[in-house]
Amino acid sequence: MAARDPKKQQAARVVRALKRDHPEAECALHYETPLQLLVATILSAQCTDVRVNMVTPALFEAFPQAADFAAARLSKIEKLIRSTGFFRNKAKNIKACCRKLVDLHDAQVPDDLAALVELPGVGRKTANVVLGVAFGIAGGVVVDTHVGRISRRLGLTDQKDAVRIERDLNQLLPKREWIQFSHRMILHGRQVCKARKPACESCRMHKFCPRIGVAN
Repeated sequence: MAARDPKKQQAARVVRALKRDHPEAECALHYETPLQLLVATILSAQCTDVRVNMVTPALFEAFPQAADFAAARLSKIEKLIRSTGFFRNKAKNIKACCRKLVDLHDAQVPDDLAALVELPGVGRKTANVVLGVAFGIAGGVVVDTHVGRISRRLGLTDQKDAVRIERDLNQLLPKREWIQFSHRMILHGRQVCKARKPACESCRMHKFCPRIGVAN
């Protein structure tokens, strides 16, 4: 019998540890509809989820449907999202994205990866968030800064590009784990495996983590 892939063995250990430590992890963005999740995820680029959640109630009240965003003045969207950073580009993408939803998808958010990544402002990360959280579809592992950093530290990938990291993780993890793995890794990154000073001594994975790139 051929030996198991060491990286897959490592990935299985990571999955077990994350399940024990973060069993109830979920998306931190507040939303009620797939459209709201899509917009919130676009806003979350280079911005904390906490800040996005402060902005979106007024935004979604002003623009409840895709058609409302599509018809809105950019200046009004910009004013409501200014504190999220890069607000002009984000407002432009949100308006254009919703215009395309209206024109091509009957104003509905599609539950298809290829269709989602064709929308302005939507890359694989945003598409995978929407698919996994709003529709329960495992399109691929969501790779944000936490997932990328921790995956490298654990030796699951040596890539820095998010798409390549996703490819590696998709190959190592069973598809049934893709959605929750991302939520748990993100929470672990916020609480334990922080960028500058990871709390290795209190991490369940310290016994098998190679701590790649972590200063001693």
